[in-house]
Amino acid sequence: MPAKVLLELKNVTIKFGGLTAVSDLSFKLFEGEIVGLIGPNGAGKTTVFNLISGVYRPTEGEIYLNGENITGLKPFQICHRGIGRTFQVVRPFGGKSVLYNVMVGAFLRTNDTRKSREKALEVLQLVGLYNKKDVLAKNLTIVDRKRLEVAKALATEPKLLLLDEVLAGLNPAEVDEAVEMIRQIHKSGITILLIEHVLKAAMALSQRIMVLDYGKKIAEGSPEEVTSNPEVIKAYLGDNYGIA
Repeated sequence: MPAKVLLELKNVTIKFGGLTAVSDLSFKLFEGEIVGLIGPNGAGKTTVFNLISGVYRPTEGEIYLNGENITGLKPFQICHRGIGRTFQVVRPFGGKSVLYNVMVGAFLRTNDTRKSREKALEVLQLVGLYNKKDVLAKNLTIVDRKRLEVAKALATEPKLLLLDEVLAGLNPAEVDEAVEMIRQIHKSGITILLIEHVLKAAMALSQRIMVLDYGKKIAEGSPEEVTSNPEVIKAYLGDNYGIA
């Protein structure tokens, strides 16, 4: 049986004044995949996440989740339908505990404090923060703040998780740990779309890669196909980036 289409973008365009940030973008994301979205700075990657998650409404085109047209829905409505996301700039409730921060996300699915706490603890175990559940968020290291950002999104019980550069700023050992965390999340049954500048990790994680340049998709395929594509090499990989 062919894999089910979880997310589909059909000819999605968004314009800010005279600037076209994303142009005629179409793709399908299948249930159970990990797909990487890469491209130079300013290519429109985070704008795509903002479109999918309801922060922006497309100027043209439509977005579907599980066959339902979610174009124009509010972020909380889209989250409730099963899309969770992280943000590049991590902004936890600094004066509150790690556990509190994650429980806030869990309250999307329940009004029961006990159930929210149980879900938060389960998520903290998955991302490796269980032993720091009582630490104030402002006292976490950068790597643990990244983990907390992922935990907050996971607590909403997403079918699809959008990860926006969760490896940025990490050293090689921390990147390896984060890659393993993402694999464990995927094994738990969550489909993942990730934006990543750490190309070695993006290639290792992703079954498919899409490449954006100036808001347009210029390539899509396996990591091997994408990295040997002359247009990708010219637009992205040749711009002082390397796979190794």
